[in-house]
Amino acid sequence: MSIPFELPPEDRASSPYTGYTRGHWEAVADGLLAAAWRWSTPGCALLDLPGRPSRSGVRSDGLEGFARTFLAAGFRVAGAGGDDPHGWLERYAQGLASGTRSPGRDDAESWPLILDHDVQGQPMVESASVALGLRLTAPWLWKHLDAGVQDRVEEWLRGALRHVPAPNNWYLFPYTVAGFLESVGRGDAETAAARQRALDLMEGWYRGEGWYADGDGRAFDHYNGWALHLYPVLDAHLSGDTVLAARYGDRLREHLDGFGLLFGADGAPLHFGRSLAYRFAASAAVGLGALTGHTPLTPGASRRLASGSLRHFLDRGALTDDGLLSLGWYGRHEATLQSYSGPASPYWASKAFVALLAPADHPLWTATEEPAPVEEADRVLALAAPGLLVQATRDDGIVRLHNHGSDHVRPHEAESAAGDDPHYGRQAYSTRTGPTASGNIADNHLSVEVNGRHSVRRRIHPLGAGHGDGWGWAASWHLPVFADGPPMVPGLRVESVTVARGPYELRVHRVVGAPPGAHLSHTGWATGPQEPLISALHGLHGWSSEPETVRAPQGTAFVPWAEMPRLAGRADGTSLYVCLAALTGEPGPGPLSPPAPPAPLPEAVTRVLAHDTGVEVVWAEDGACTRISFDPVGVTHETSVEPS
Repeated sequence: MSIPFELPPEDRASSPYTGYTRGHWEAVADGLLAAAWRWSTPGCALLDLPGRPSRSGVRSDGLEGFARTFLAAGFRVAGAGGDDPHGWLERYAQGLASGTRSPGRDDAESWPLILDHDVQGQPMVESASVALGLRLTAPWLWKHLDAGVQDRVEEWLRGALRHVPAPNNWYLFPYTVAGFLESVGRGDAETAAARQRALDLMEGWYRGEGWYADGDGRAFDHYNGWALHLYPVLDAHLSGDTVLAARYGDRLREHLDGFGLLFGADGAPLHFGRSLAYRFAASAAVGLGALTGHTPLTPGASRRLASGSLRHFLDRGALTDDGLLSLGWYGRHEATLQSYSGPASPYWASKAFVALLAPADHPLWTATEEPAPVEEADRVLALAAPGLLVQATRDDGIVRLHNHGSDHVRPHEAESAAGDDPHYGRQAYSTRTGPTASGNIADNHLSVEVNGRHSVRRRIHPLGAGHGDGWGWAASWHLPVFADGPPMVPGLRVESVTVARGPYELRVHRVVGAPPGAHLSHTGWATGPQEPLISALHGLHGWSSEPETVRAPQGTAFVPWAEMPRLAGRADGTSLYVCLAALTGEPGPGPLSPPAPPAPLPEAVTRVLAHDTGVEVVWAEDGACTRISFDPVGVTHETSVEPS
């Protein structure tokens, strides 16, 4: 699709995979800013972008437009050493003066007050973007503001220090505000307390392997990169705090060791978790790691991932005809959105422009692009801390994530089918497919049907994960939750194991305590009929029929209408169900030869021995044997076995 602003010519010599250079990043930042500023109020305090308002209301949405675009302008100008050929900072200076003149008033320019997260919380989110934009541009903006405006801006920002954030990454917003105030000589006991509070919480949320939970629960998603790593590592970099830089930088490096594999060969980040309208913000951690040196990725691989993600969305319709970022993934897609998303929400994508803080002579921009991790070889990676299993295939460039540990249920919340979240509750996600919308048949899901009511998976309890040479596994259990009646069936429990090998996914479920007459269904990947993708599902044990094709009329973020394979069976008491799934496609862009098609699923295994406490599967390709046991859950994989 055409991009509604001009970009420099491609450079395939230095960027053989994407053609993008640092000049492209600057041009995109300028293009996004120019489009958004067409919708400013006369005093420049609010950017009232067109579209469906968020639940916070249009005034908060207007502040969001100002603050999140200010991030892009801050990275753009600071990365150029203060050079501001389009005069962005003059506009933001005017907006700062207008917005803080009488906060809370119902007029054309005044910003909303920052209050507790459950009263009027969204301005607290935006305060961090305002503070970070001011910190990045302090020599060219803050230092030239009238003293009275500086005082008013400080007073408005301190609302973030004096009110209660949401119990998750929000505590990093007052942390960021406090960091700015201290950087300009306005720190005190209040700023110190806000910073220490956030750092203390971060220690409790850190679960290892470079992964933070987004709060006290088990939400592991893109917020790891674009919030939980970004704010403390960037703060340490800007302040020169070597102690904090070492602590949080080492965690970022470990995070990127696995996260670098979560981008497809077409540049797409993994479609998983909430706030996916932020799109190429997914590369913020990659750019930050390259900037600070806290990364296992080479500069050429880092640029390939970041530029690939940026170009992926620009080439696929993420921008409207007038250059605004739309609410969705490619174009608009209501089912992808959360109720807190408004017209300016997608501009958290501005975080990707942290890469521009690396100057033009930095290796991030001077090194030749290198292959992304998915383009180097097939890989299976188990991340035990978050309970995730990553499966990447080089031939088609697809990355799949099997979720056995991340949910969006807060510790104080009860299980409820009404809270079903397609972006966490499904068994698997990928860089080429999205979950079907609520109200449609769920993809990649085992459903227990009792008295005509279908179950959902809410709280996920990890049981372990591991990997070897070319294979890996992850396991979890959950309590099926039902809508329109009693939410739970006493004693009913589902234990699930996924084994990934090459393009194949061995999915094993043990259903415990099923009441008489219960039915089961299991779905595969949801794809569009015209897509160059193949979604396959084959029952190996326990299923009563061959897979049928079912429809999802609301589609996914990738296609307006989708279909998927589905298996059916019956359950009574304790029983075991085994199937083989696969998602395969054509090769992505890059120097790849056409892939050899995988063997049909019925021919991929030669032997299946199953009983109530486990299953043994022998693979056709090389005679390797995978054994899955329950009580306790464990998986072994032998590269060759003696014929029986």
